[in-house]
Amino acid sequence: MKGRPKFFLESKFTPKGDQLGAIAKLSNGVDQGKKSQVLLGVTGSGKTFTMANVIKETRRPALILAHNKTLAAQLYQEFKEFFPHNAVEYFVSYYDYYQPEAYLARSDTYIEKDLAINEEIARMRLSATRSLVEREDVIIVASVSCIYGLGSKKNYQEMVFTVKVGQEIFRDRLLLQLVMMHFTRADMDFPRGSFRVRGDIVEIFPAYEDKRCYRIEFFGDEIERISVIDPLTGKVIERIDEVKIYPGSHHVTPESVRDSALQSIREELDDRVKYFAEKKAYAEEGRISQRTRYDMEMIKEIGFCKGVENYSLHFDRRNTGDPPCCLIDYFPEDFLLFVDESHQSIPQVRAMIHGDRSRKKSLVEFGFRLPSAFDNRPLTFDEFYEKKNQTIYVSATPSEWEIEEAEGEVVRQVIRPTGLLDPKVEVRPATNQLDDCIAEIAKETKQNSRVLVTCLTKKLSEEITTYLKEIGIKTKYLHSDVKTIERMQIINELRTGKVDVLVGINLLREGLDIPEVSLVTILDADREGFLRSETALIQTCGRAARNEKGRVILYGDKITRSMQACIDTTTKRRKIQEEYNKKNNITPQSTTAAGARNLFKALDEIPKEEKIDSKILVRKIKALEKAMIKAADNYQFEEAAALRDQMKTYSNLLLLE
Repeated sequence: MKGRPKFFLESKFTPKGDQLGAIAKLSNGVDQGKKSQVLLGVTGSGKTFTMANVIKETRRPALILAHNKTLAAQLYQEFKEFFPHNAVEYFVSYYDYYQPEAYLARSDTYIEKDLAINEEIARMRLSATRSLVEREDVIIVASVSCIYGLGSKKNYQEMVFTVKVGQEIFRDRLLLQLVMMHFTRADMDFPRGSFRVRGDIVEIFPAYEDKRCYRIEFFGDEIERISVIDPLTGKVIERIDEVKIYPGSHHVTPESVRDSALQSIREELDDRVKYFAEKKAYAEEGRISQRTRYDMEMIKEIGFCKGVENYSLHFDRRNTGDPPCCLIDYFPEDFLLFVDESHQSIPQVRAMIHGDRSRKKSLVEFGFRLPSAFDNRPLTFDEFYEKKNQTIYVSATPSEWEIEEAEGEVVRQVIRPTGLLDPKVEVRPATNQLDDCIAEIAKETKQNSRVLVTCLTKKLSEEITTYLKEIGIKTKYLHSDVKTIERMQIINELRTGKVDVLVGINLLREGLDIPEVSLVTILDADREGFLRSETALIQTCGRAARNEKGRVILYGDKITRSMQACIDTTTKRRKIQEEYNKKNNITPQSTTAAGARNLFKALDEIPKEEKIDSKILVRKIKALEKAMIKAADNYQFEEAAALRDQMKTYSNLLLLE
């Protein structure tokens, strides 16, 4: 442990149940050098808290891999609270909208790359790599975007520029260095990733900073003073003697590397032009020559061009086919990898490479890109496997591959700190399944409980919803066509009782933890397949595990292998949990509804007769704006977006006044 960074875990909770054993086993496994381990943790057993304790005990920098942005944001928020004194960072795709470059040969249509970058997420990505370079106590929560090619770590480090009080440097030399580091000059507005000049004063707002920028004051050619200032007011926060300025982009290159890369690109271009000339493909020959030479001129003059990442093979000095540098390469060798919801995340990692190559094939064949563009790509699974270090796969339903990786040894965490048991599971005939389901819904709604109904298709979920509404049951459906913000509102309505039943497909699995749900019904459970596999059934059953009266009904005319495995698993877990509760005199308690977040409460609080009162509307808009900013500061991006949409609704009402 000597020499390793300290991680200070702060929480009002202490490990309970089999969390203690899981933390000890996993930590010992890491210290013993085990390459792979599996944490099988049931829904609500505190897997995130266990992961945090393992990081604290092993004192290893950690990468936590999640399979989507929403889950990553939730994990980031939790780890930020657990480790307020350490560097907890967030690294996901920074596109709000992304249309990749493509060419459709059939219609001779070229689609230029179009994107909208989320500036806050871009800042957090740069903050993550900055932390990895300058600190050891780093925890990064990332989506699978972390396996995409990133600028070379070596080039990134070489471009870090240190400024000290008393240092002799021409002011213009500093400005040129900032341009080479992908900073832009901005004398009026002062956004992140820019600098501005006022005589002998240079102010720099790094792309990775949030509310701090730096003022460098010259006396002749000597740096006289360095101050940390507020970017909005210009107020001095503190005086410092030295500051390291990190690049404003991951795709930066030292001048020597840039010259070498340009020579390499020129040689590849010559080969490609010759190739098209021999094939008498004159249109392609002219296209590749014109586009590439323009890019080379931009790189020569300002250090980068649009789509510079397509030349990463040359800048990184890799051989064709070599794996690209990615976020994993920025970590030290002894880092620890957690793959959360690994049964979902690992298949995603496997699939990333295929779509990327098929899209670029047409671009290369028709002269829009050099063949080296193929090497600007995500890692293949084999490359990811080689780069990763010690790994802990975390899931309620780990796959056979993950268990084999851990040599069959699985650390189980089936006791919930709340004492809640796995739900009771029963099987009923599929004949008249909807009528039976309706009867059960009536029982649950009388007790002020909620029900989830899962079916196999979007159309069926909509038809069931319509039918239930017609007979007086407050119902809504949830599937992939429902927008993210609307999904949040629907889930909120279920929690607060405006809706009693939610009908869905596979969206009712991971991440939908609603303690008010006491019954989950699975229609056509005997239709063996992706939506009715062992993993899917166990995950779906877990949605009833937050309620002390939780139960599940599987509708099927036969018991399939997956159904039986699901029943056996939940029955076994329930027995272990009951024995533990009895031994420790624990009474299971549901999570209370008080914790429900009502993002749309402000709208409901306005009395009907006052909704057109402009003064009230203005007051509510200001309140929502304040809540939105607070949510964004806490990285609750979906909540912030929902509040923003409510602001727009009020603003539109105000315009009608």
